[in-house]
Amino acid sequence: MIRTIALGDYISVQGLYVSRLPDGHIAVRVGERVFTGPPVSLAPAPVPAPTANAAGA
Repeated sequence: MIRTIALGDYISVQGLYVSRLPDGHIAVRVGERVFTGPPVSLAPAPVPAPTANAAGA
């Protein structure tokens, strides 16, 4: 599974998930290198647009 971690305010790394560390960070592999950092949270699901209700029209 591809995961994204933050290495700073403006740098992130995407790689193959390796493991979760006790401090909550995760490790990802990019080629032969392994990077660790806090996981970037998933984007929330989009809120569906309201639809016209025939009963309220």
